[in-house]
Amino acid sequence: MPSSNIDSLFSGLQPSTVWAHFATLCAIPRASKQEGVLRDRLQSWAGARGLNAAVDAAGNLIVRKPASLGREACPGIVLQAHLDMVCQKNADSRHDFSADPIRPVVRDDWLAAEGTTLGADNGIGVALILAVLEDKSLVHGPLEALLTVDEEAGMGGARGLATGVLQGSQMLNLDTEEWGEFYLGCAGGLDVNVERAGSAEPLPAGYQAWQISLRGLRGGHSGVNIHEERGNAIKLLVRVLRELETRFPLRLAGLLGGSARNALPREAFATLALPTGAEVDLAECLGEMQSLLRLELSGVDEGLALDLASAQAAPEIMSVAEQEVWLASLHAAPHGVRRMSRQVPGVVETSNNLGMVDLHPNGGSCNFMVRSLLDSGSLALADEIVSLFALSGTAAEKSGYYPGWAPNPGSPLLALCRSVFKRDFGSESRVQVIHAGLECGIIGAKYPGLDIVSFGPTIHGAHAPGESVEISSVDRCWALLKAILAEIR
Repeated sequence: MPSSNIDSLFSGLQPSTVWAHFATLCAIPRASKQEGVLRDRLQSWAGARGLNAAVDAAGNLIVRKPASLGREACPGIVLQAHLDMVCQKNADSRHDFSADPIRPVVRDDWLAAEGTTLGADNGIGVALILAVLEDKSLVHGPLEALLTVDEEAGMGGARGLATGVLQGSQMLNLDTEEWGEFYLGCAGGLDVNVERAGSAEPLPAGYQAWQISLRGLRGGHSGVNIHEERGNAIKLLVRVLRELETRFPLRLAGLLGGSARNALPREAFATLALPTGAEVDLAECLGEMQSLLRLELSGVDEGLALDLASAQAAPEIMSVAEQEVWLASLHAAPHGVRRMSRQVPGVVETSNNLGMVDLHPNGGSCNFMVRSLLDSGSLALADEIVSLFALSGTAAEKSGYYPGWAPNPGSPLLALCRSVFKRDFGSESRVQVIHAGLECGIIGAKYPGLDIVSFGPTIHGAHAPGESVEISSVDRCWALLKAILAEIR
């Protein structure tokens, strides 16, 4: 699988076997629902090494490696990660996620992507597992590698995993992003998809078309970063448009923002029309709003920029009634943290992300991703969003529900992992519950009694351009994984 001609960028990194596999993952496009080429390559790679590899009905790759000599009677271990990545790029990037390789750069102890996501989430986890499968010197019991598909777009691979396939009694998920922490629980959630048909109207005479761009936000993971109060480009631009409506006879032709349901929207763009000659006042108003929003986002997202450019005259615009419905509804729609957990201090219990919107003269759609540590909490918030849009007769549908992963503080696997960590790294590890969704809850529901722990290297900026992974933490993660496998008896 890894080419002998590994890019010089990766050839100097340790552990070399892990980075060789990650180099291959960077070379092969792997957007959600488009993992087939990579999966087939990995299946062939495993077969060439005498490993049993099969693709299940959901498209997941399952690879089995026999126990090392003398460990045949040890408990079976499942190593789990997902093949797909979030594909986010800045608006000025020409990167094509369906064809172009990811091109990382090294900055001190960090491997990062410029202008795009890196795919360290969850490519590093996959690379660690492939390195385990390849290394004949490791000591371990029977191993199963479960490499799932479609995690980022709805956890379709985990949902489609059949019962009775996995044989192991313990599972190590390698999809968390803070070295030194073991995760024992996560939020569940669901999507609310909103769609509404409209009726276009012709552009009024004497009107000129403009595009307003809101850029410069940090974005990020809608589960990991939701509590940091980073700006949401959609919500902010809708607020700007509502303010402009109080000053101008504004007519909206389109609104486009966000490109992934589980990423905080970094950019949004509105195409609108105003009476000819309004550009000076419009520019002045946008300048005022930019200053105001930067002040409000001070210390979080001061890079916000509102830009104005002339646009090609839109032949059609939204009707006044449809414009009012959409802008009022999006302005009122919730986004961000709803409630902090009372059971797990410092952790978000319930939140939602208004992640994508696409409005045009003939209608539009938007998506909300709702998460909660309490299944009832995510369902209740989703119902509120559905009810909000029902007030205007707008269709809003709940979909893709997945359960949370309930913590088991008495987990024997957790106790072993913490003991190995303290022995080998000389410090105490931390036990956490994460607000982001992991596949552990879905898999655990299908396999009751499966003892699950999650860990990984330090990753910053997942789901946003500039995503990076700490190189030294990958090396430590590799050492920890090998040590844990050797201790499971």
